[in-house]
Amino acid sequence: MITGELKSQVDKIWESFWTGGISNPLTVIEQFTYLLFIRRLDEIQLLEEKKASMIKKPIANPIFTAKQQELRWSSFKNKDPETMYSLFTKVKEGSLNIFEHMKQTGSTAGVFAQYMKDASFEIKKPRLLDQVVQMIDKIKMEDRDTKGDLYEYMLSKIATAGTNGQFRSPRHIIKMMVDLVEPKQDDKMCDPSSGTCGFLVAAGEYMHDKHPDWFNDKKFREHYNNHMFSGVEFDNTMLRIGAMNLQLHGIENPNLIGKDALSEANGDIRDEYTLILANPPFKGSLDYDAVETSLLKIVETKKTELLFLALMLRMLKTGGRCAVIIPDGVLFGSSNAHKQIRKEIIENNKLEAIISMPSGVFKPYAGVSTAIMIFTKTGNGGTDNVWFYDMQADGYSLDDKRAEVKDNDIADIIKRYHNRKAEIKRKRTDKSFMVPFAEIKANDWDLSINRYKEVVHTEVVYSSPANIIKEIKGLDQDRAKALQTLEKLLK
Repeated sequence: MITGELKSQVDKIWESFWTGGISNPLTVIEQFTYLLFIRRLDEIQLLEEKKASMIKKPIANPIFTAKQQELRWSSFKNKDPETMYSLFTKVKEGSLNIFEHMKQTGSTAGVFAQYMKDASFEIKKPRLLDQVVQMIDKIKMEDRDTKGDLYEYMLSKIATAGTNGQFRSPRHIIKMMVDLVEPKQDDKMCDPSSGTCGFLVAAGEYMHDKHPDWFNDKKFREHYNNHMFSGVEFDNTMLRIGAMNLQLHGIENPNLIGKDALSEANGDIRDEYTLILANPPFKGSLDYDAVETSLLKIVETKKTELLFLALMLRMLKTGGRCAVIIPDGVLFGSSNAHKQIRKEIIENNKLEAIISMPSGVFKPYAGVSTAIMIFTKTGNGGTDNVWFYDMQADGYSLDDKRAEVKDNDIADIIKRYHNRKAEIKRKRTDKSFMVPFAEIKANDWDLSINRYKEVVHTEVVYSSPANIIKEIKGLDQDRAKALQTLEKLLK
């Protein structure tokens, strides 16, 4: 858990960027990420130097050669601001500056280095660079938890600022979804709209928290670091941020794919994953010729929220699970495409649950009502009863302030979901209940919770008009007596 001291340090770094003229939150985080990576490069080399010293052999592939020592964090952090800035920006004949060296660093430093082609250095003031370097240098980053907490807190600034429509899926909602699907030791998971990789990070943290003993197994650690986590994202900035987020949380070599998940260029990913966690874009629309053709065979539509569901079905292995956030319109939309994708998931696969969330969950940036859909790919049906939950509270106020409140359904949702056999007996007036396949089919595959939930209307008995008038007259008499008493006191 992030400490007050660490928050204070990050807040000061953020404030320095803003007062130094960099106010776009994504630009701030990107520049901060570059500096963290440059520090990380030096730390990797220091570790390799220690190993080399112990075995009395030179480093096989050094990140910094003997002529590049001034490019190392441990060296330039002690320079004056002008000299430091020059090392970042100016190129001597036959050599690289710090930033260009960072961009050309190979796989030694992990997946982050693969997406540096269009990276640009936006810190234009030597004093600002020196300020930020000195503040980052003071942050103790010895362990995975501290590194991860630091970066997660920095990323939360995107949501705080809300510039350019950039905001992340709420962390507590992501965590709830991970707790619902319970990642397994042999899972191979993906987020096809990965952004900052929050879902993948949360899945990794779940394993550290719930199953720390798994990490004693060398085979599992190799799978965890190199094969378990995949993400698809077309924005290089988000790829870099997501890669750093994963690496700082101890996931060294995730498979991040720089493509548009829905495009023809991404059509080679099929029957690949056992778990998908996602919050794909809502309300988008694509031309048919831009969409991968196999998706259109599942659902003929231009709407991205429907195409992403088709994509997830294609990407999952048989038996693979999916938990995805969708706009409410997907649940009850009356177009052929809406019905087509719902029928595909319900009739040809196994729909497990629909959790209806209040519209304030994504405030202050979006007021759209959303739901979580959980399903398993079977290819031959299997839906018997679908579990519905009418979520009323998520621990925060549902207005733009999103202040913490006591009301919170999340623990109850997780508990009930994992004991769905007992849910069969619940009445439709409860927060959660089961709906059989036949009833959903009869309702034209409608998955809106309001279609099935029963509301108990309590009769309210009001006084008759005659009694109300009598009460008003009585009040008038009491008021007149009070005035008479007051007048006597004033004489």
